[in-house]
Amino acid sequence: MARRSALPPIPDFAVLRSRLDRAREAAAGTGLVIAPGSDLRYLIGQPGGSFERLTALLIPADGTPALVVPKLEAPGFVGLEDLGVDVITWVDGVDPYNLAAERMGAPERVAVSDFTPALHVLAIRDALPKAEQVLAGPIVRELRMRKDAAEIEALRKAGAAIDRVHARVGEWLRAGRTEAEVGADIAAAIVEEGHTEADFVIVASGPNGASPHHALSERVIEAGDVVVVDIGGPVAEGYNSDSTRTYAVGTPRDADVAATYAVLQEAQQAAVDAVRPGATAESIDAAARDVIAAAGFGEYFIHRTGHGIGLDVHEEPYIVAGNDLQLEAGMAFSVEPGIYQPGRWGARIEDIVVVTADGGESMNNQPHDLVVV
Repeated sequence: MARRSALPPIPDFAVLRSRLDRAREAAAGTGLVIAPGSDLRYLIGQPGGSFERLTALLIPADGTPALVVPKLEAPGFVGLEDLGVDVITWVDGVDPYNLAAERMGAPERVAVSDFTPALHVLAIRDALPKAEQVLAGPIVRELRMRKDAAEIEALRKAGAAIDRVHARVGEWLRAGRTEAEVGADIAAAIVEEGHTEADFVIVASGPNGASPHHALSERVIEAGDVVVVDIGGPVAEGYNSDSTRTYAVGTPRDADVAATYAVLQEAQQAAVDAVRPGATAESIDAAARDVIAAAGFGEYFIHRTGHGIGLDVHEEPYIVAGNDLQLEAGMAFSVEPGIYQPGRWGARIEDIVVVTADGGESMNNQPHDLVVV
């Protein structure tokens, strides 16, 4: 048997009821089928787990929402009656897809959450053969992109917790240790400082820093290395941190580090300063990219400037060229330009920024300078 983790804190029921109502309104006549994951947690406060047995929140175009769940998993969901959500349990030998189809009625379209396993997607299609099947992501993300006050407070909590970890990196980062050894200490500190787990730890030293998603290796850190440390994880409310700082182990061996890093600092600050309601996502990307390109490093900035964050580390909105989405108050995303020189070294600076009524608020407050340890 798989073991369940402790139940997460459940948001105010009035908030959740409002989310369910807004999801139905946003669906505009389309039935919603939401599998376990972050969308489910957003709508009912509990993420559940995706297994071979079907668990799904059903929001019909008309009628009462219901959770179809195996009877043996049902105790893991609490308070649904307070949300006006029926619970439909089933046992092995019963076809849960027919139960789902009966609750959904005869919809013309059914929107299925984006990360529903194909095992369930195809069976739902068979149970509702006359319904067009589409993705629920475009519907639900319109709700999730705009964080409310409680969500923003959870992001502040997560940001402060990861700041405390970055403030301690000098305890572990030194010449003679491997990236993996340093990473293990950082992972432990991520939990010590207030996260429920370490979701990811990147310690990319020397030439490894030129790979943005390097993670960890057995490379021994050397004096003079530039080291990219990108770390994050969820707090109890489910909202995530994600912050990158760049360190040097003693005096950098490469003479161009200081001047290049200064360009990166300018670019990251330019993008943060550009955040305000009405600005487009692509304009924030351009604010950082233009500074880096003007300094001659354009080919070394090889990814988008940022990604949305919340219950998922990566979610809408994406801060990238071609995204003309206009920013609104409550949207939260990373601002993380980088410069990566293959075979030599790399650097990145990353903060989480929330759009306010007249600008942006950073969830991270550790200095942006190259930190020499």
